[in-house]
Amino acid sequence: MTDTSKQMSSVRATFHFERCVMDANTQATRGAQLAGGLMALGLREGDVLAVLLRNSELFVDVIHACRQAGISFCPINWHFTPEEVSVLLLDSGARVLIAHGDLLDAINHVVPQSVAVLMVGESQAPSAKAYESWLSEQRPYSGPLVSPGAHMVYTSGTTGRPKGVVRDRIPVAELESRLEQSRQLVELALGISAGCRVLVPAPLYHSGPSTFLQNALRLAERVVLMSHFDAEQLLALIESHSIDVVYLVPIMYVRLLRLPETVRQRYNISSLRFVASTGSACSPDVKRSMIEWFGPIINETYASSEAGMITTISSSEALQRPGSAGRPVLGAKVRILTESGEPVPTGEIGLIYVRQPVYPDFTYRNNDAARRSIERDGLISLGDMGYLDADGYLYLCDRASDMVISGGVNIYPAEIEHRLLAFPGIADCAVFGVPDPEYGERLHAVVEPLPGAELTQEEMRVWLKSGLAAFKVPRSIELAALPRDDTGKIAKRKLRDKHWQGQSRRV
Repeated sequence: MTDTSKQMSSVRATFHFERCVMDANTQATRGAQLAGGLMALGLREGDVLAVLLRNSELFVDVIHACRQAGISFCPINWHFTPEEVSVLLLDSGARVLIAHGDLLDAINHVVPQSVAVLMVGESQAPSAKAYESWLSEQRPYSGPLVSPGAHMVYTSGTTGRPKGVVRDRIPVAELESRLEQSRQLVELALGISAGCRVLVPAPLYHSGPSTFLQNALRLAERVVLMSHFDAEQLLALIESHSIDVVYLVPIMYVRLLRLPETVRQRYNISSLRFVASTGSACSPDVKRSMIEWFGPIINETYASSEAGMITTISSSEALQRPGSAGRPVLGAKVRILTESGEPVPTGEIGLIYVRQPVYPDFTYRNNDAARRSIERDGLISLGDMGYLDADGYLYLCDRASDMVISGGVNIYPAEIEHRLLAFPGIADCAVFGVPDPEYGERLHAVVEPLPGAELTQEEMRVWLKSGLAAFKVPRSIELAALPRDDTGKIAKRKLRDKHWQGQSRRV
């Protein structure tokens, strides 16, 4: 068997997206053709392919091609402005861009002339090549076995400036052992194992869903991708495809729980055995409600683009230790330190430092200084605050940059946000500190209502007081659409900035 044949034989899953169904052979053939075509355009191992696509079957081509040719793919959030797209295209050094035609039309004027463009569907871009016809003319990749390429994630961290996470290449001689370690981690943290049936309802420009899909295509029997999250449609797909593993994030839990009981009972979801959750901490109340409905199959992982998957916690553990993110998995290390690097006692809050040895080391593209600044004694911190209990379970409190100090008291907004999200009619929310002449800063909440919901500040305050200490209840609550950063997360920095302009200090 040739090296290329080995790569192609690793494709196992049948892939489903709306009306598109691709068997393993079709995926392997298209992936090999795209890999060969990218090489013909001049890309080589370690180069970058930019992707501006909505969720679609084209991601399957990209994943298989990059795995074979050792090329990194950089998915760009298609909600971005042209200026934001330009930053990522330039910083990533992308040499080829694949884009849906209508999305390309909106940003074509910022695409560097040095970038070859492949369009999916109609576009007014004069130099773009039609993807399908171009692909059909490409010779399959026939190069040597290389270190597989994967998603090159961009993350803002706390600075607001996107940083590309670039992992070290795995030596070819170590590929087999590394893939086995990765397989073990993926099974423990995400539930993906040989022959499973998985459902991906989240946008693939995020690292969590992208990682989930990449591993599912390699191991699962069937992979189903949704164009966008819809709570009832998700239940219908679980039933119709006998899904046993699904990737969800806490905001999806909230929307599922808001379905009427008559809708919930309409679908048979008994095939489910594992719900994987990453991305953000889940409110204990929301998790408990999901466990009561779905059963003890909700599994949470503390992970990040830089560090990978660090801890896991099962449903039974979560019920015994509400709010915990679990214990380290597969040799991962977790330390809680002060800002000066001193260990803190068990149960006390400090900065979370971690390392997962399954992953190769990384740097930030064009910003190695930023990478060095987050490391201490071989561990890295992304500014998350938390503590370890006596049994080694990790509890997250908040990001260091989000902590509010009001009247000398440390307040972690995540706890308040979790409580707010359980209130009917709230789509999402953000709690942060704003200037206060007496207390230094006070709590302020911005709440984004669900369409048609009528919310009052007083009702929300009463709800918060019923479950939180009075000092944790925001003194002001604003109803507004929430701004998002490059990863789709709420951009608290933008919300805070308008309140702290002109102040002598800022949080």
